[in-house]
Amino acid sequence: MTEKKIKSFGLWPSKITADLFANLLKISEPVWGQDGALFWRERSSSLTKINMAVPGSGDIHQVSGDLNIGGELLYGGGGYTTQENSLIVIDKATHQLYRINPEKATADQLTSSLLSAASPRSSPDGKYIIFVHSDGDIDAIYIKGLFDSLPARPLISGSDFYNYPRWHPDNSRIAWISWDHPHMPWNESYLWLAELENSNGVGLDLASKKLVAGGSGISVLQPEFSPDGRYLAYISEQDGWWQIFLLDLQTWQKQQLTGVNAEHGLPAWLQDQQSFQFSPDSRRIYFLRNQQGIRTLWSLDLVSNQERMIQLDETYTWLEDISISPDGSRLALVASTADLPARLITVNLKGKTEIIRHSTPVHIPRDSFSIPEPTSWISQEGQEIHGLFYSPQNPRYCGEGKPPLTVIIHSGPTRQKWVDFQPRTQYFTSRGYAVLEVNYRGSTGYGREYRQALEGNWGVIDVDDCLSGATHLADHGRVDRENMVVMGSSSGGLTVYQILVKYPGVFKAGIVLYGIVNHLSLLQNPPKFERHYSDWLIGPYPEAEDLYHQRSPIFFADNIQDPIAIFQGGKDQIVPQDQAEQIVSALEKNQVSYLYRLYPEEGHSFKRISTLEDFYSHLGIFLEKHLIG
Repeated sequence: MTEKKIKSFGLWPSKITADLFANLLKISEPVWGQDGALFWRERSSSLTKINMAVPGSGDIHQVSGDLNIGGELLYGGGGYTTQENSLIVIDKATHQLYRINPEKATADQLTSSLLSAASPRSSPDGKYIIFVHSDGDIDAIYIKGLFDSLPARPLISGSDFYNYPRWHPDNSRIAWISWDHPHMPWNESYLWLAELENSNGVGLDLASKKLVAGGSGISVLQPEFSPDGRYLAYISEQDGWWQIFLLDLQTWQKQQLTGVNAEHGLPAWLQDQQSFQFSPDSRRIYFLRNQQGIRTLWSLDLVSNQERMIQLDETYTWLEDISISPDGSRLALVASTADLPARLITVNLKGKTEIIRHSTPVHIPRDSFSIPEPTSWISQEGQEIHGLFYSPQNPRYCGEGKPPLTVIIHSGPTRQKWVDFQPRTQYFTSRGYAVLEVNYRGSTGYGREYRQALEGNWGVIDVDDCLSGATHLADHGRVDRENMVVMGSSSGGLTVYQILVKYPGVFKAGIVLYGIVNHLSLLQNPPKFERHYSDWLIGPYPEAEDLYHQRSPIFFADNIQDPIAIFQGGKDQIVPQDQAEQIVSALEKNQVSYLYRLYPEEGHSFKRISTLEDFYSHLGIFLEKHLIG
C-alpha cells in the first residue's frame, strides 16, 4: 500500500475533476417493453433521449431520434410510457406527444396543440392514452384516442394539480392523485377512482368518481392496480410515515401493508415517481424503503403478508425508479452508492444484479470517494436533527490537524440528502474538506412530524439546524472551527444568505447557486406549482408581509461580511436572475468580496457541460482564495 503524502487540507490534487461530473449521464425512468426489452431516459448535457437494451445482450440502441424527451410539469418526470410495440413520448421542443416505433426508429406526432404535458399512460387495450396537461393556469387529465383524428380533450378537471394517472386492467376505470392550492402534494392530496363510459362520437368519458384515500392533513402517492384487477395499492401518510396500503376492489376493505418507521415514497416534486410495483401474477409487491437516507429493496407476499429484504450481490445504498419485467423474473432500478456513480441495473429475485448502463465511462477507484456516516445532533430547542457526515478522503494524501468543513444545504426545502453519489460532495472531500449534508427540520425521510416542523419557520429553524450541526462537529473536534464554508442551491441558497446575515463571521465564505434573496419580489410571478408554498413556509400574504420582509436576506445585506460566490442561470423561471443581481448590487455597495457567474442559457439547475466545467473551475479558485489561502 502506498504511503500517503501529507499535504494541507483543501489543496489535495484530485482525480475527481469538473469534466468527470460535467459528463455524467442522468439515467431515469426505466420501463420494460412487453417483449422483455428495457427502455430508459438518459440525459447528456441538455439533451434527453430514450435508449433500449435487451438485458444480457450488451447492446444499447438509441430509439428516440432527434426528439428531446421529458415531461414538463412540476420539476420533470413522466416523460414517456410503453405500449405493445411502441413508445408514447413527450417532446420538450414541441410539447407534443409522439408515438415511436423502436424497431424502425420512426416517430409519429399524435397531438398538435398541447402546452405542457407529463405522465402518459396507454390503456390496456391500446386504444387510448391519458396524460396530465397544463396550459400554465388550468391543469387536467387529458385523453386521446390512438386510432382516430380527434384532438386530445380533458377527461378529468376541477383540481389545481394532477399526478399518477393509472388504468385499471379492464379499461373501464382509472385512478389518479390530485391536490389543490394552497397545499403542496406532501401536505395534502387525494386519491380518486373513477368509472368510464363510452360516449357516442367522443370515446371514453367520465361516468362517476369516488374518493379512495387522502384528504385533510394526509398525503397520498402512486396508485397502482394489480394486474388481475382485484386490488388498488397506494402510499398514504395517515400514520405519520409514507406506508403502502391495499384496497380490495371487491370488498372495499383497506389494509396497511407496511408499518415500520420508514418512508416508502418520495415527495412529489416530480411526476410519476415509482416506489413500488406488483408482480405480474398479483401475488407480491416489490417496494423501496428509505431509512436514514439509505434505500433498500423489499418483497411483500400478499398471501402470507410477510415481507423480506432482497439482499443484492452488490451493496447499493440508494435505489429508485423500480420497474418489473413482464415475466416477473427481474426488476430494473437506478442504483448508486456514495462511491459509485449511478447505473441502471437489473436484479433477479435472488438479488443477482446485472449492470445495463453506467452513468460514466470513466473508472475512478472507489477509495477516491468518501463514505458518509449518518449523524445527528441536538438543536437549540432540544430536538434531534439529522445529517450525513463525510470525512476527507483521498488515496494519495492526508492532512495534519483538523479539516475545513463545507456545510451543504439541500434545496426544496422539502427534500432530503440521502446516501447516493453526490458529485459536489465528493469534489470537496477528495480535496481535503469534511462535508456535512444537513437534513434540517422540514426535510423528508424522517416522518411527517419532522417535515411539518418547517411550517411557518422557513429561514429560521433551517438556519439554526445548519449552524448547530457545524458547531456540533467543531465541538467534537472533527473539523476546524476557523475554516468552515456553507453552500446551498435554490431554497438552500436562501438558508446560506440567512446564515451569513444572522451569524457573520461563523463561516469564512458562502456559496450560492440560484438562491432566493427577496421573498417579496419572488411573489410577483411565482410558478404555479409553488404559488402558495410560501403561505405554508412563512405565512399568508399580505397578512404576513412583515415576516416576508424579515425572512428576506436582501433587506439585511448590510450585516453580510463574509465573501460569497454566486452562480445563476439566465433562463431560471423558479429563481430569476433578478434575485442574484439584487444581492450582487448590495455586496458591491457594501464592498463585500464576491464572485458572480451568470450562465445565460441555463435554467433552474445547471446541465450544460461547459457550465459545469466553468462552475467547478471558479469554485476551486474561490475556495483557495477565501478558505485555504
